Amino acid sequence: MCPDLPPSSLDAMDGADAGAEIAADAGCSESSPTPTGDDCSPLRLTDRKRQAIVDAAIAEFREHGFEVANMDRIAARAQVSKRTVYNHFAGKDALFEAIVERLFQSTQDLADVAYQPDQPLREQLVALIQRKLGMMKDEQFINLARVLIAEAIHTPDRARDMLARLGSKEEGMTVWVRAAAAHGRLEVADPAFASAQLQALVKGFAFWPQITLGQPPLGEADQQRIAASTADLFLRSYARATDR
Repeated sequence: MCPDLPPSSLDAMDGADAGAEIAADAGCSESSPTPTGDDCSPLRLTDRKRQAIVDAAIAEFREHGFEVANMDRIAARAQVSKRTVYNHFAGKDALFEAIVERLFQSTQDLADVAYQPDQPLREQLVALIQRKLGMMKDEQFINLARVLIAEAIHTPDRARDMLARLGSKEEGMTVWVRAAAAHGRLEVADPAFASAQLQALVKGFAFWPQITLGQPPLGEADQQRIAASTADLFLRSYARATDR
């Protein structure tokens, strides 16, 4: 297996092609057995560089804002050269787009909680809300959200354009609400609107207080209480009487 490289070595092969990167990755030689699983893969090192650059951009944008953010500082934070940053990203706009994409991908895990037509609605909805509450405890998710919100305040056109590119993808809660409505178990004329109401209930406890007031993440007991009461409130409004 390839030993983990310290961050300072990520730029050791600056400007090299993918084949050279693999050869230079310690422990990954042509004589090594064919790697599997988490072993050396053709994109491993370059992916790690890209990850480090995006992480550095998140920290830089949070600290200085998009307009003042500096590509030299981003390179220094990532412990790579400026040339390597530009090998991966054409500029700050491309970096910001990568941050938006990562934020969206973090919400896509909710899609794993698929609607089950033969299971009680409340049980499913509570599990879905608890999944979202758990996601909102993640520090990286909160940091990503802060970057996007700050940029939306200062330059709304840029943030709106980035989000518009993701507009064709539906968040997991909307997918679930739409499926339950299509099955006739929710009386919902506009699933996207109903999903927005549901998410507003959740974020009022587990997102905005952390983003705007710096409150700590909710504890397990609070998460369970909020998930149960939010599900009950939503289902009293939209579920068929037999599904409440």
